[in-house]
Amino acid sequence: MSQSIKQSEIRTDSMRTNDEIDLKEITVALWEGKWLLIAIAFLFSLISVIYAVTLPNIYKSEALLSPVEQDGANNLSALAGQFGGLASLAGVDLGGSSNNKAKLAIEILKSRKFITSFIERHEILPDLMAAKSWDIKSNTIIYDDDIYSSEEKKWVREVELPFKQKPSYQEGFKEFEKIFYVGEDKETGMVTIFIEHVSPYVAQNWVNWLIQDINSGMKERDVKEAELSTEFLTKQLENTDISEIQSILYQLIEEQAKTIMFANVREEYVFKTIDPALVMEEKEKPKRALICILGAFLGSMLGAIIVLVRHFSVRKY
Repeated sequence: MSQSIKQSEIRTDSMRTNDEIDLKEITVALWEGKWLLIAIAFLFSLISVIYAVTLPNIYKSEALLSPVEQDGANNLSALAGQFGGLASLAGVDLGGSSNNKAKLAIEILKSRKFITSFIERHEILPDLMAAKSWDIKSNTIIYDDDIYSSEEKKWVREVELPFKQKPSYQEGFKEFEKIFYVGEDKETGMVTIFIEHVSPYVAQNWVNWLIQDINSGMKERDVKEAELSTEFLTKQLENTDISEIQSILYQLIEEQAKTIMFANVREEYVFKTIDPALVMEEKEKPKRALICILGAFLGSMLGAIIVLVRHFSVRKY
């Protein structure tokens, strides 16, 4: 029993000795190869500094929105239980709420159809696909000459099929997704929307245009549906002599008239701006200091690995 204990103690002491030797040897190896380690760390630091300096400033413009309470929502809900079947035939939504309408608007904002229409309507493809940097003194965008000629207002990029010289709206949609965000806070119901761009003025404009377009788009959609529903209900009214059904139809027509009226008098139809988008003075990214620190750290780690590999390779042979 005592012999096994002694053997165990000997193995433990041997392991401790080997660990001490290994740590000492690693420290010595790093010290002997310190100039190579410093050179590699310096090279990586220099590359990271150059890379960070060449990156353009990106500015973020953000707006906070609140879903607008829909007037007449309580009346519609009261009618839903009684006349839901007839209303559904007419295409009348009696169970809708401001929350559901806001969720629908958010999904529309994210959709390919809305974004491509937005790009085409406002003619922002050059600022989206070819913007290289922003001149703060003249407040002008500098375009990449290999992609777009600002003097000739012509696309000059070289691409292979199926892509064309002028970017398609599908390409624009993919690029727009990278700089655009819209989302809802589950607790408060507030909606945040932001755009990132090399120009803070462009970012602000695009956020404002997005809010205007979704409000006007949802308004036109609801007005069109209300008009079609009113047309259907009016025809049904002409084809019936039953007073109870006529009363129901009159109430449904009245609600559609309210929808049209409220839509025409309200500019902020779905979203009300709580905190508007601003022209930001400070950039959002890149984090140049962080890039430089990471570059120096990675260079130091790589330098240490190279020094140790060289040392143990030489010792092995």
